[in-house]
Amino acid sequence: MNMAIGGLSTGLNSGLPIGDMVSAMVAAEKAPKEAQLARLEKTTTTRFSALGQLKSALTDFQTAMKDLNSAALFEKRSASSSNTAALTATATKTAAAGTYQIEVKNLATASKVATSAQASTFKTDDEQTLTIQLGEDDAGIDVKIAAGSDLASIRDQLNTALKDKGVTVNTIADPSSGKSRLVFSGKETGEGKDIIVTGKAGFDALDVDGRNSFTAPDGTSTDASKGAIVKASDAQFTIDGLLLKSATNKPTDAISGVSFELLAKTETDKPLTLTVGQDTTTAAANVKKFVDAYNKLITTSNTLTNVTKVGDESAPVVGGLVGDATVRSLLSGIRNELVNPAGNGGVSVLADLGITTQKNGTLKIDDAKLKDVLTEDFDSVSKFLTGDSGLMSRVTKRISGFSETGGILEQRMSGLQGTLTDITKQKEALTLRVDKMQTRLLAQFNAMESLIGKLNGTSSQLGSVLDNLPGVVKK
Repeated sequence: MNMAIGGLSTGLNSGLPIGDMVSAMVAAEKAPKEAQLARLEKTTTTRFSALGQLKSALTDFQTAMKDLNSAALFEKRSASSSNTAALTATATKTAAAGTYQIEVKNLATASKVATSAQASTFKTDDEQTLTIQLGEDDAGIDVKIAAGSDLASIRDQLNTALKDKGVTVNTIADPSSGKSRLVFSGKETGEGKDIIVTGKAGFDALDVDGRNSFTAPDGTSTDASKGAIVKASDAQFTIDGLLLKSATNKPTDAISGVSFELLAKTETDKPLTLTVGQDTTTAAANVKKFVDAYNKLITTSNTLTNVTKVGDESAPVVGGLVGDATVRSLLSGIRNELVNPAGNGGVSVLADLGITTQKNGTLKIDDAKLKDVLTEDFDSVSKFLTGDSGLMSRVTKRISGFSETGGILEQRMSGLQGTLTDITKQKEALTLRVDKMQTRLLAQFNAMESLIGKLNGTSSQLGSVLDNLPGVVKK
């Protein structure tokens, strides 16, 4: 006899709601254990997630301390230009502090030359050769030009041959006359890097010399001539009135340890100011990152350990690590180091940097005070924060037992993960047990139904026999 578990399943012989009875008996067995496992799973998952959030905030805090605990950070030098449109600069740690007046008189230029204008019908009669030099002392490159080449073809052949020479070739056409020129452009700046093109075997029409002017002395155009559009020249600039030259616009070590990039001429007799000094801006930014990371750790910890009331009729929000001794121990160790004087003179506590503790446990920076102490006592700040005995190293040692591989947080999270795995196994075992219980109960009720059916049949037969006995009065 097959019966589905459900509210409408009834015994054919007994008339009992067997489906409901079996469901109720199975639920009575399953519900308490299922509720217990659900509560344990929720508690464990909440605590596991909370420890993960704490570990993430602690990792960010460690990263900020590592970045701040760098001697190289306090060796950096800054180079600040008052006119970044004309000059930018960078400084290495060897640069000495100082202020300089710089005037950019001319930028370094690369050679650009144009041939004389040629008719659109220009073509080479036979194979010819052009020699291209960068300066008169350069051996040059010979480029063979195929017979029947027009200017566009000559341009392409030259570009293929000159790709490693630092020279490119283009054609410029005059719409009014229909004539075109070859224009050679160099990449290398500086005096003596003039482009010189010499024709051979009848190719003299394309000769050009970057040492010659393309414009007449009176400024009028000389279309019939050929020569330099831009002459190769050195950059010229002054430092505190001293005239200097550079073959490039990126001179190095004009000031020891400082590199420039010249971008534009300055106005005559209006030099810009270049200030070279310790890089307090980057140091201040890293101090701020440290404070922000610490505040994130405190805020996260507060959220995870607080019980927050959300209304008169609503249940309070309980943090996942309320009353957790690990959090108290971690924060206590960090705070003890933060208030422990270093005893190295000028800067010995965070307050000397303008960093103070607020009521909620987070830190606040007085930017003006931090800027002043970095400007006036840069080395003392470095000694206070960096090195084996510096604040960053001391705090890192305090928390390493919590955050390291195999440390307190990882062990606890591993234990909680094991609990979640065990809960899953218990759920599977509970499901298997109630399935077996349901099967057993159904089998027992089936047997009962069968027995009732047999008893009902026997009762009917006995009644029939008694009804047929002699002397029995029938109503």
